[in-house]
Amino acid sequence: MPVRPLDGTTLEELVADATAAPSMHNAQPWRFRYRPADRTLTLRAEFNREMPEADPSTRALHLGCGAALLNLRVSAAHRGLDAVTTLIPVPVDPGGVATVRLEECSGDPVQSADAALAALYPAIRRRHTSRYPFDDRLIPEDVRALLAGAAGAEGADFAFLQPKHLERVLVLIRNAEDFDLHDPAREAEQRYWTRNTREEAPVDGVPDYAFGPTDASDRAFNRDFAGTDIIPDRPRVRFEERPQLALLRTARDRAADWLRAGQALERVLLTAVLHGLVASFATQPLEWSELRHLLRDPALGTGHPQMIVRLGYGPDGPGTPRRPVAEVLTIEPDSCRPRGVHAPPPAAAASRATDRK
Repeated sequence: MPVRPLDGTTLEELVADATAAPSMHNAQPWRFRYRPADRTLTLRAEFNREMPEADPSTRALHLGCGAALLNLRVSAAHRGLDAVTTLIPVPVDPGGVATVRLEECSGDPVQSADAALAALYPAIRRRHTSRYPFDDRLIPEDVRALLAGAAGAEGADFAFLQPKHLERVLVLIRNAEDFDLHDPAREAEQRYWTRNTREEAPVDGVPDYAFGPTDASDRAFNRDFAGTDIIPDRPRVRFEERPQLALLRTARDRAADWLRAGQALERVLLTAVLHGLVASFATQPLEWSELRHLLRDPALGTGHPQMIVRLGYGPDGPGTPRRPVAEVLTIEPDSCRPRGVHAPPPAAAASRATDRK
């Protein structure tokens, strides 16, 4: 019996949810191709959106694709679909990072193995990067354990930094931020991905309204997307004295591990949202090879640092733009497609694009 293709609306919504994921500089380096004959979505990396200065290995690009993949799995589980996922399905094709075959659940979705993923669905629309000060309230140990468990479910380790390690990492973040500001090529690359919303209506990149205030103490654990530019009337406020930073690590450091790290990161972030937390990232030292290995802490054991996450209680960050679904989704021709199932029309796709970062 032929496989019944997904209807166009469901397919469109799945991809819109996937693209709500975070990515470095909101570059959104992904594209989806749907094959109706076997209900399979192929996730492809768009290497024309890579950052050769800050991400020459494309590690961060793969993390962003992994985060989009996790959102896709969550969205599928929410809709009662089993997402049978294969990472790097064709090793000789570096652009094809994953395939997801979308099958109807054979039993009660609530009792399925992906029920925990389905429970994360409400957080997809609520997750934003917050570059604002957080308050000094400590994240409870049981919530920290849930976040570690979320990363562990995707094959990664997630641990909050202890005081001595935290101080060392904060120094590395400041050093890396300073390196960035004194590297013209990196600053130019960052500027390429920032958007002046008084002059354009962006669909990608980091808009000026999402830069956040500057830290009056100049400790710079958030990336300053203004770079060396001076923004008139930009607020200067004090951030938390001791940010609650956590390190996401993987046992190995290959493309498949970067994809796992991206899925683990997004699973942590969605779990955090459901427990009232907001987050931002401190990726600067990860982008300098001479600093990345210094992030390791013998107390945490071996592993490759993939992301530094700042978590806490504070204001939500603003939503940031997303590329229209019609721009990132291609549907292969299928002569067996039932009447009424089409590629998503551009206007409808654009209206469903999710403004998140």
